[in-house]
Amino acid sequence: MKVSASKEKILKKIRQALATPVPVPFPQSEGNDSVFQPATEDPEITFAENFTNLQGRFSYCLNELELVKQLKELCATRKWDNIFCNDSALREILSKNGFIVNYSNDLPNCDASITDCEFLVARTGSIMLSSTQQSGRTVSVYAPVHICIAYTDQLVYDIKDALLKVKEKYSEQLPSLITLATGPSRTADIEKTLVVGVHGPKEVFCFLIEHS
Repeated sequence: MKVSASKEKILKKIRQALATPVPVPFPQSEGNDSVFQPATEDPEITFAENFTNLQGRFSYCLNELELVKQLKELCATRKWDNIFCNDSALREILSKNGFIVNYSNDLPNCDASITDCEFLVARTGSIMLSSTQQSGRTVSVYAPVHICIAYTDQLVYDIKDALLKVKEKYSEQLPSLITLATGPSRTADIEKTLVVGVHGPKEVFCFLIEHS
């Protein structure tokens, strides 16, 4: 295939640039310092404020017994009968503290799904999830309501901190998927009108338990 003179000229310039790369004019600008203000409050408060500002529903629990009490009240109030949770460790924790339900096996038609998480990011009010969790990739997305259960030792300030902890936790075997869920699903693609629950859950609850 014959290459035109103009195209060959461009390719020649690219080859020359790769052979003699231009030094970065401001080497100190690529530092590791965060561009955001450091935390001024406890991470629990920062997360709760940012999470609720994004239409998330936050609840603080002193222990697992209080968690179960609040879960029971929530299910009774909403009349939820079909709860999806395929995390055996999480189901055991809930069961031993009195949350006895017939878990649904039908994720698309359940009332709500319950998962754990990798970490909570206080600065953005986000829940970090990964494919390595027993809940898998889809549980937090397909259900109409996502309930996340986390402990205070899973709280970090920034996304960078969460990613570093994930790397430390999994070493060289990083999950194939790491994602951030920041409040209920929302879009404003249609006539710039905000619509909640189009591509994911309409509601997101986070129950934060004091780590003993």
